[in-house]
Amino acid sequence: MSVRAASLLLLSCLGLTLAVGCRSSGDGAAMPAGCGTDTGISLPEGFCATVFADGVGVARHMAVDADGAVYVALERHGGDGGIVVLRDTDGDGHADQVQRFGDSGGTGIGLHDGWLYFATTTEVLRYQLTPGEAVPGGLPQVVVEGFPQQGEHSAKTITFDDSGHLYVNVGAPSNSCQQDDRQRESPGLSPCTLLDVHGGIWRFDADKPHQQFPQDGLRYATGIRNAVAITWGGSPESLYAVQMGRDQLSNNWPKLYTNQQSADLPAEEFFQVHNGEDFGWPYCYYDQKLKKKVRAPEYGGDGKQQGDCAKYGQPIAAFPGHWAPEAVLFYSGRQFPLRYQGGAFVSFHGSWNRAPLPQAGYKVVFLPFEGGKPSAAYEIFADGFAGSKAPDSPGDAKYRPMGLAQGPDGTLYIGDTQTGRIWRVAYSPQH
Repeated sequence: MSVRAASLLLLSCLGLTLAVGCRSSGDGAAMPAGCGTDTGISLPEGFCATVFADGVGVARHMAVDADGAVYVALERHGGDGGIVVLRDTDGDGHADQVQRFGDSGGTGIGLHDGWLYFATTTEVLRYQLTPGEAVPGGLPQVVVEGFPQQGEHSAKTITFDDSGHLYVNVGAPSNSCQQDDRQRESPGLSPCTLLDVHGGIWRFDADKPHQQFPQDGLRYATGIRNAVAITWGGSPESLYAVQMGRDQLSNNWPKLYTNQQSADLPAEEFFQVHNGEDFGWPYCYYDQKLKKKVRAPEYGGDGKQQGDCAKYGQPIAAFPGHWAPEAVLFYSGRQFPLRYQGGAFVSFHGSWNRAPLPQAGYKVVFLPFEGGKPSAAYEIFADGFAGSKAPDSPGDAKYRPMGLAQGPDGTLYIGDTQTGRIWRVAYSPQH
């Protein structure tokens, strides 16, 4: 390690992270506290992880405030509270203060203009924060209510732009909008009436209480089956989403697709989203091998013909099928090496529907960006979550990555729904 690099790392530790803590490596360079322990995941050379917290509950999305407090949305299956806030007050890289509040479970969470926003399956709430206090003292205010609650794809996720707008993902409670959902050779509904209030992203005023869905919102984009992973970011800034693609091509259409094709297709699509765009679900899906959108079999497709699918919004990147994207984050920090700055991290919960082939996913990837577009292929950033072998089902996975958040010092937080573990990933060339 050069003298200059060591100096920069030391300055980063001293100047940025009272909440992180640093210790000295063998040659005197500073490195984050806790590095060198076995955390159960693998990272690229130069990075290390600490277990920031464990057993917090079914950890969904996360947000971190300017003081380093980590807010985690919990999907309640019993237990206390809908939000847990984690703080490391002694700088050892682990949360030593754990507090819970709220009555409802949910997925979406975010910080905006002094408020903490939290999305349940049917509404978006917000808590006013007091400077210096991580836990809000008052009851939440309803921002938007009336979202449809359905068993499938009911999670609501949120993000904000710089103009005071709130964006909410409203997933479709369907695989491909069939007359009989997920049934063999059942035709698709045309038009798909689910798209009236599902399968898209809606925009609201972030500062106006008691808005009603859908009448008080703008349907910003449609034809998106389910985009739990949404964010506002990039350069230039824009709305981005990663869609969970449809399932069961060979199960429902065995004359057209093999088990291998059904396991690989269709792609999980990464979209840059503009107002008024239609991305084609359920009529079309993106085939990452053919590199084009093709007509879905429920609407007369045979796995090859494109039909009119070129008219719909196209992905800016594509990932393997059924990996289940859950969060996307543009890295805006300075702690990680230059090549990571401005790029996107995407977490994948892992598949359930590749049988009889092994399940796949269960990882966090990195996609470099330049000028608002991917500049190279994605690469695996964090792996090993599933355990020593590919799981037969999601329940067999050791961990399932979910939420992503960036700390004020440039560290990356990764959450897990399986055991409620939260990792804190730092760059440490001496590790």
